Amino acid sequence: MTTSRRHFLGLAATTPLAVTGALTLGAGTAYAADSAYVMCYFTESTSLGEGTDYGLHLAVSTDSLNWTPLNQNNPVVTPTEGDLGLRDPFVLRKQDGTFVVLATDLKGTDWTYVSQYIHVWYSTDLRTFTGYHRLKLHDMNTHCWAPEAFWDAGRGEYAVIYSAVNDSGHNVIMVNYTTDFVTASAPQVFFDPGHDVIDGDMAVGVNGVNYLYFKQNQTLVGARSTSLEPGSFTEFSTAVSHGGTEAPTLVRSLTSNTWYLWGDTYTPNGVFYAWQTNDLATGTWTALDQKTYTQPLNSKHCGITAISRTEYDNLVAKWDAPTWNRLKSYNHPARYVRHSNFVGRIDEYPVDPPTDSQWTLVPGLADSAGVSFRSVNYPNRYLRHYDYQLQLDVGDGTSTFAADATFYRTAGLADAGWASFRPYNNPTRYIRHSNYVLRIDPISTTTDRQDATFRVGY
Repeated sequence: MTTSRRHFLGLAATTPLAVTGALTLGAGTAYAADSAYVMCYFTESTSLGEGTDYGLHLAVSTDSLNWTPLNQNNPVVTPTEGDLGLRDPFVLRKQDGTFVVLATDLKGTDWTYVSQYIHVWYSTDLRTFTGYHRLKLHDMNTHCWAPEAFWDAGRGEYAVIYSAVNDSGHNVIMVNYTTDFVTASAPQVFFDPGHDVIDGDMAVGVNGVNYLYFKQNQTLVGARSTSLEPGSFTEFSTAVSHGGTEAPTLVRSLTSNTWYLWGDTYTPNGVFYAWQTNDLATGTWTALDQKTYTQPLNSKHCGITAISRTEYDNLVAKWDAPTWNRLKSYNHPARYVRHSNFVGRIDEYPVDPPTDSQWTLVPGLADSAGVSFRSVNYPNRYLRHYDYQLQLDVGDGTSTFAADATFYRTAGLADAGWASFRPYNNPTRYIRHSNYVLRIDPISTTTDRQDATFRVGY
């Protein structure tokens, strides 16, 4: 498991995140109304092995809760300067309707690495990235973790906030001002409550109030101000966490008054949790059921930004949806279908290696109207039932194997929006989990129906 930078010499760090819908574009800017979302992130497996990549990853969503990774969950661009990798990416829609991408200059988990710079890209559409460079923010012997930016209308400049250890000896939220992300003003302290804080994330101009969420003592905490002036924010919210939690991300729903707060845990590493509220001013949050959201595979320290449906469609057209799927358990939504020692199971995310939980859904081997589950990391093996238990076996070309490995997808027995799977050659049974092992069984009770229901996603 990755050690959080929060535990390094008592410091902390994580991701800056984008505020969905919180920024108001200036006069003269015109682009299609926001109706979807893009998430930026990097990837990191629990072992820092397969599934780990310190480039810029993107995923899209129409509801801000369930995500489709783009480019097969591979990076769309990677830094070529500094430490040659990034953490904590952030996407801002600028005043002219185009985008700027910011990120921490750090590849891996060496929290002693000092960089006075952040990575910067420009993009008109998040399909191409231009003008890559690093922006220097200070001269101190410390880092620039989790950069984020927002438009300060009063100054007519962008504010770039980030975490750094100043002469106080602990991490504070710093700020520099810029008009072009090429040069920046001298750094100032934006927020310092007198102890270590990192991962500042802003919601600007919400009913006349500005909100700053950050990581403090393994929890997510909010401060607010009617001003955007450095030093004007005061803490007010109830802390939330799920284990050690960092990288707060505020997201405003485009279809309701709901706000979501995402957090990234590091116990275990890289599990996102989400909370919701209908009023930021209360400072209180209610945890979401994990049934309602699914993070991109191995995602870390995300940023979420609103986009138009045309931008959403163009991103999918450019980068494509994955050719594989993951299956989430309905009544154990922290668990996903995977193989372990060639036995079909549901185990808690994250799974290491991640490819154990990735499946290519192909036309059924016995009937193309059905589906067969081909392993991504053992592509000559399929899930099949044998003595009513599911196991991962090599296809032998026989009609018996084809029948055992073919299933009909139906509306979910516990939720019609999900899916259940009926065996081709045992039509009175369904795939279900029992003691976390996958079987085909007759279904009769409410619990049985829940055990037999899965979300097919990514």
